[in-house]
Amino acid sequence: MVGVSDSCTSVSGRIVCPSLSSFIHGQAFLGDFLAVCGAIAGAGYLLIGRKLRSKMSLVSYISLVYGMAAIVLVIIMFSAGHKPFGFSPQMYLWLVLLAVIPQLIGHSTFNWALGYLSAAFVSITLLGEPIGSTILAYFILQENTSPLKIGGGALILVGIYVASRSEAQKAPELPD
Repeated sequence: MVGVSDSCTSVSGRIVCPSLSSFIHGQAFLGDFLAVCGAIAGAGYLLIGRKLRSKMSLVSYISLVYGMAAIVLVIIMFSAGHKPFGFSPQMYLWLVLLAVIPQLIGHSTFNWALGYLSAAFVSITLLGEPIGSTILAYFILQENTSPLKIGGGALILVGIYVASRSEAQKAPELPD
């Protein structure tokens, strides 16, 4: 539903979509293709993380993962000809906040969960991220969303709820 809403529109209660040829050559297709590539990479990350987190502490794991990600990104930045300097102090503040809130707090929480829950369940809960982003965009950036995306978000939340009930029955006792 969310993917279709990127390229299709609702006219008089009917969903009108472009031809397959137009869709494949459009921006929505490229974005959807990149999203699928990201999903595959994310699935691999979670499966590997589940294996490693059962043997490593959270701090060791995130130090390794986030450190390698930083090294790769710095290499990409310099090879693309960009410099890390010359931004305003406010921009550096936003970059630090992005590193602390979504990365250290948000993603580290998911990495912690990989030590105790199945990779499948953790990946299902990750589907809630775009819903949270959409809510924040509405309140902070005054961005509106379509009823189709709201319906898709509601279905995602129902799916997370159903999966959490199933996971709760087979999950071990979590530490305090």
